[in-house]
Amino acid sequence: MEEYEQGSQRPDSIPEVGEDAASALQPASSTALTEEEQEELRSELVKVEEEIQTLTQVLASKERHLAEIKRKLGITPFNELKQNLSKSWQEVTTSTAYKRTSETLSQAGQKATAAFSSVGSVISRKLEDVRNTPTFKSFEDKVDSLKTKVSPTASSSELGIESESTPIAEPVVKQPGGTSVLASEPQ
Repeated sequence: MEEYEQGSQRPDSIPEVGEDAASALQPASSTALTEEEQEELRSELVKVEEEIQTLTQVLASKERHLAEIKRKLGITPFNELKQNLSKSWQEVTTSTAYKRTSETLSQAGQKATAAFSSVGSVISRKLEDVRNTPTFKSFEDKVDSLKTKVSPTASSSELGIESESTPIAEPVVKQPGGTSVLASEPQ
């Protein structure tokens, strides 16, 4: 472990791209192969590294060509993102999990609607029952008779609602001895 920490290479490490892989070969593996086999492997190694480098260059060239074509077609990264999101959303909405969840929520909504409707009907019936009780009838009759006594015809001015054209009346103060005086008059 100390050797690794001091910067030496681990025996099972793989050289990175661009490193000289031939120099990373260890002496232990060289004793199992003949000089001829080692030379052949080194040659093959160099060829594979060259192929990788060539393929990397070809890939970079293809990516530049792709970017140029997209630019000419007006395909922007934002458009691509929108298309990807749209495609992903479509995949989500067609998934069985989404369909099951949607159906469950729909059923829950229908049940909630039915429950609210039922509660509304019960409340309506209870209010109707209250209106039909003798106490409520008696109260309603008293309100109607009071309304009739206050004003046989219920116009807005007679109910105390003043319009802009109606002048405001001054309060009247009752004096001892039965005389009435306007509150704004001096006494």
